[in-house]
Amino acid sequence: MPFSKLGLPPTLVNGVKAMGYVDPTPIQLRAIPVVLGGGDLIGSAQTGTGKTAAFALPVLARLGKHEARGPRVLVLEPTRELAAQVETAFRDFGRFTDIRATVVHGGVGYGRQRSEIQAGTDIVIATPGRLMDFLNERTLRLDGLQILILDEVDRMLDMGFVKDVKKIIGLCPRERQTLFFSATIPPEINAIAAFALRNPARIEIGVARTVNKSVTHAFYPVGTALKFELLVALLEKTDFHSCLVFSRTKHGADKIARKLKAANHSVAVLHANRSQSQRVEALEGFKSGKYEVMVATDIAARGIDVAGVSHVINYDIPANPEDYVHRIGRTGRAQAVGEAYTLTTPEQAGEIRDIERFIGQKVPQLKLEGFNYNAPPPRPAMVYQGAAPAHGQRPAYGQRPSYGHPASSGPRPAHAPRPAPAHAPRPAHAAPHAAPTPRPHAAPAAQPRAGQAHTYVQPGQPEQPSGHPAPAPRKPGGLSRGGWTRRP
Repeated sequence: MPFSKLGLPPTLVNGVKAMGYVDPTPIQLRAIPVVLGGGDLIGSAQTGTGKTAAFALPVLARLGKHEARGPRVLVLEPTRELAAQVETAFRDFGRFTDIRATVVHGGVGYGRQRSEIQAGTDIVIATPGRLMDFLNERTLRLDGLQILILDEVDRMLDMGFVKDVKKIIGLCPRERQTLFFSATIPPEINAIAAFALRNPARIEIGVARTVNKSVTHAFYPVGTALKFELLVALLEKTDFHSCLVFSRTKHGADKIARKLKAANHSVAVLHANRSQSQRVEALEGFKSGKYEVMVATDIAARGIDVAGVSHVINYDIPANPEDYVHRIGRTGRAQAVGEAYTLTTPEQAGEIRDIERFIGQKVPQLKLEGFNYNAPPPRPAMVYQGAAPAHGQRPAYGQRPSYGHPASSGPRPAHAPRPAPAHAPRPAHAAPHAAPTPRPHAAPAAQPRAGQAHTYVQPGQPEQPSGHPAPAPRKPGGLSRGGWTRRP
């Protein structure tokens, strides 16, 4: 059934055609009529099946024309990348309408976002943190909200946004349409849906725990010391258009990227420690083909929607089985064909079993032909400052070895030898021991006259006849009997 048969207005059908879509996906085919009818919905489908269009198209159809009175639609997203991509989708689908959409997320200044909100917008796509900032300062109000959409709800709960999400739902009008979309439906979602939705329709497309049939995936066992060498070998022997490499940690992602750059690959990096401008530049460069490889953490498992990602490589096995499905779901999107490889080590047998149990199938374990799995682990190169010593010789003084890449190690200045201490010659007829010079004795103190009181005087004190030294004068300021006093 084409989009024109789903009850969408011609302006939106033309926008869909301009984006190159012909027929709706199963989730779109079933969700669009429900949203157009105004009912609440819980939609679940695998990643890459077009969930964004499933709610964006009917929402645009329900809004009609632009109204400057305030946001009528709120879309909550777990990450900045997802928020930016959903905002772009609304703009693309509604290119032949006058509907305005504004994206609100952290990592950038408040000024432009505040100006767009105050100017009047129909749709706000936001992350919970920045949205709460605008709600607290009353720049944004939800009094006129008609539709509330929570996208990637399971990921939002995993990231700890439960309290913010509940507070935002409480600020929305009771009479509204609420839509939940997620790749999986954990029990926590049902708990929130119990008070946020009213008699929702449920649409589940496919088995949420399975991998798209268009994706071929396999495990590649290897020793820990040879993981990077196997990664490079896979990239060299694979005809890929663009490859996404996943790492568990931000530090690991930076390390992999540096090594791949040294191996003459064009690489982008995406993780939470990157600034917003760096993240945008990395995504845009990866989409345009400027970078053939992107190394990312799980922040990108739900936040990257790039057409043409031909391969996904899990350098580190994901922390939980659900992330395995989301990671490899970055390829094979929109019914395209993709491949996914996961590098595993012998001590990860338990995690492999958890993944296979979660997706309900055995994953083949392969070996790369021509790769030497018995090779000794690589050692960092020893680089000498200056010319390397000949075989069997020790390095010269000041020539120290350093471990690393020669290009990153500059010459160290050689240390000058310490001069020997010069001893003055002893005179020929000097006496072995000189006689000590007598110290001058102080003059004897004057004795008091008969009948006079003894007076003990300390230096700097006036003489007192009482036989005791006078008290030292108190310095201005300091601790007194009444407390601390200020010095002048």
